[in-house]
Amino acid sequence: MIERDDLRAAVSSGLLTEKQAATLISFADSRRGARENLAAGDEPFELFKGFNEIFIVVGLIILASGWYGVTGLAVGTEIINIQQYATTVSVISAVVLWLLSEYFIRHRRMVAPAIALSIMFAANAGFGFIAYMLEPFMIAQDDYSSIPLPLMLATIALLVYWWRFRVPFAMAMIAIGLFVTATVFTATRGGRIESISEFFLLSADGPFAWITLALGVLVFAVAMAFDMSDPHRVTRRSANGFWLHIVAAPALMNTIALSLMESEANALLLAVLTVFAIVAIIIDRRSFLITAIGYLVALTNTVFDNDSTAMTVLILGIVLLLLGAFWERIRAFILRLFGGVLPLNRLPPSHA
Repeated sequence: MIERDDLRAAVSSGLLTEKQAATLISFADSRRGARENLAAGDEPFELFKGFNEIFIVVGLIILASGWYGVTGLAVGTEIINIQQYATTVSVISAVVLWLLSEYFIRHRRMVAPAIALSIMFAANAGFGFIAYMLEPFMIAQDDYSSIPLPLMLATIALLVYWWRFRVPFAMAMIAIGLFVTATVFTATRGGRIESISEFFLLSADGPFAWITLALGVLVFAVAMAFDMSDPHRVTRRSANGFWLHIVAAPALMNTIALSLMESEANALLLAVLTVFAIVAIIIDRRSFLITAIGYLVALTNTVFDNDSTAMTVLILGIVLLLLGAFWERIRAFILRLFGGVLPLNRLPPSHA
């Protein structure tokens, strides 16, 4: 194991620069904070490093509330003045949020403030672009065709934010931004959303379920690109994949599973759930499976009004407990079974 004295000696000998040594120490500390108490094969997951981060997040929330409260007092009465003022406030807010991100994310490398600032930046970008580009007279006539463009620009702004600060959580918001933009754009072109089931039932009249499915496939592909570039999960690329799987899982599984539940194709539903479980095990993403099944269980109580799904929910609970207890053994068996066709060098190693 390389100690800090070794790094100091490497700097003294000219093998490393001070900047390289400091970067290596920072990387090692970041990795240790996320993994040192994990069992072998477990997924790294970190929302905050200490209570000081929670303290700062609370301060950011109070600061944002006070800022928008104070600026809201000066709103004029004419619509055009409101638009101009709201745009100006949004630009100032974006600059302040960017500077705070430079300090708390790039300099202090804090996790919870990074998530909070990402959310605030995304919300502010959406508000700013909509305030600047919205056509009030079109809205008054129930014409919302001026909304998709500012939503897309806000998503692009968030992508630039991610590129600068590399906050993994921002990747999930980018994916959600694309979904919202596509949904609103489709709705302005004549699509109608009658209920939440429109987003998940492929048999519904509108195209929204197909949009959800397409988003799930796209986000899953990007998540796998991040995962396969970091199979040992020691960099932020793995964390990017984690948050993208959180979005991709419900978009994929719930669309397919709920459509099969509606048609009462129980055998096919069981086969699909098995395939999803195998995929989650192979890529070693419990988050992918638990998010998908969690949304599925929640939506069955929302979309369906009968009790016919109770047995399915019960079985899912049993399966999750078994997988949680024997995940590594099951994964080792599946990797051996498909070892000839899987790129094992691009997948997390088995620890069983």
